[in-house]
Amino acid sequence: MQDPKLAAEALALLPPDIAGSPLFSADLAPVPPARRTWSTYAFAALWISMCHCIPTYTLAGDMIAKSHMTWWQTLLTITVGTLIVLFPILLNAHPGTKYGLPFPVLVRASFGTAGANIPAMLRAVVACGWFGINTYFGGEGVSAVITTIWPGWETLGGGVAVVGYPLPHFLAFMIFWALQVFIIFRGMEAVRVFENWAAPLVLVMAAVLLAWVVARAGGFGPVLSKPSAYAGAGDFLPVFLPWVTGVVGFWSTLALNIPDFTRYGRGQREQTLGQSVGLPATMIVFSLMAVLITSAAQAVLHGVPAEELWDPVKILALITSPTPPGTLSEPLLASVTSRVIVALVSVFGIAVACISVNIAANVVSPANDIANLAPRKISFKMGGLVTAIAGVVMLPWKLVGVGIIAWLIGYSALLGPIAGIMIVDYWVLRKGELDVAELYRPGGRHAGTNGVAVVAMVAGILPNLPGFLESVQIVGSVGPVLHWVYVFAYFVGFGVAGGVYWLGMRSRVVASPVAAA
Repeated sequence: MQDPKLAAEALALLPPDIAGSPLFSADLAPVPPARRTWSTYAFAALWISMCHCIPTYTLAGDMIAKSHMTWWQTLLTITVGTLIVLFPILLNAHPGTKYGLPFPVLVRASFGTAGANIPAMLRAVVACGWFGINTYFGGEGVSAVITTIWPGWETLGGGVAVVGYPLPHFLAFMIFWALQVFIIFRGMEAVRVFENWAAPLVLVMAAVLLAWVVARAGGFGPVLSKPSAYAGAGDFLPVFLPWVTGVVGFWSTLALNIPDFTRYGRGQREQTLGQSVGLPATMIVFSLMAVLITSAAQAVLHGVPAEELWDPVKILALITSPTPPGTLSEPLLASVTSRVIVALVSVFGIAVACISVNIAANVVSPANDIANLAPRKISFKMGGLVTAIAGVVMLPWKLVGVGIIAWLIGYSALLGPIAGIMIVDYWVLRKGELDVAELYRPGGRHAGTNGVAVVAMVAGILPNLPGFLESVQIVGSVGPVLHWVYVFAYFVGFGVAGGVYWLGMRSRVVASPVAAA
């Protein structure tokens, strides 16, 4: 149900003809200044809660377990990639705060009122995939705690599977899915409140787990003393560079739809400072905690393959298991009561971590993007429900098997070109000025589809296509040049699309913008 009061407040700041526009709705309306209440802490808390998620944890794990990096090489890679992606995030955040506009409306300036649905839906599809992946991790946590309380849960259904997913795990997945749908239907204010208290809670719980496992291990374990697998910088760069692109790809989604949040900001200082502190600091600290927890866990859980210990859900399941894990002679927690209590507290922490990133990063954007298809008929809540359903349909339990580096670079090749076009349009061509009313007029200056933007987007995607086909093993070797082009997929797409867009639009006269609320 759309908020008629919000719609009325927004319309009071716009020309009268916008009231009847099919491109206008309360959910996609510019947020009036009085409703822009998010503080510096709110933006920092947003990033803290989004970074404290299972994929961030496993991101560091993949670098060490599969790419054989040392702990400091891992943190260096994550730091460099995070600082790079912060730039497009802040550049696209600016118009959200200045005009109160969400991503699908802002992108109308470059792609047109109809063409905006192309980048919006590409962003939405990626978000649906991430929604499903985070729900998978949350569901695994729910399944682990049920197993601790009722060991027979694992054999429920007698081996029946739902599209390759064991029945008890699928049921736990759907329980966690339903909880998130409930929060979606509470609206954006509920998201803000949830993010504010979830941010410190997840950090505290991760710190408690770290303290316990380090105390049990009697130290930080073997990972910190692991020598480098690479003889020098020349050997390390072929591994380092793809992972930098992967880390950029990790948050390339938010580099597009960050206006969905900054539209609620009190001012540019609040959103810039909150994001500049919240994103890099949390990614570095939480990744370090993941390394330390897993390293100490290797010293505690003898006989358990090291690769399994980069999944915090697996660690918590082993800690609360009633049977001795690995080569241990007895369970880590002796009493049933202690196992149940730890399991309940652990699954609560996992749930908060997964829900906080899912609602913020993977529901807000696609909900707005889907609503943009028919603003008068599809509300934010309905768009969120479609997102949640699509997250199930995409079979995330199979998607996680693709490998995180392939997933991150693959979709960064799609999103990089869109970011390049948006930034060139707003900062280079329009000098940071927009006519907000024109973005809601179906017959206005931005009506239809801007063919230049579409051509530029395709031009940005094409150079990465051969490397993508090679990475998913559809074709054989494409040669070193095209292979390395794909290693820098986000940057290639960003630069090519932005350049082509600028060349295509420079002969057009950008009408003098009219300041709007």
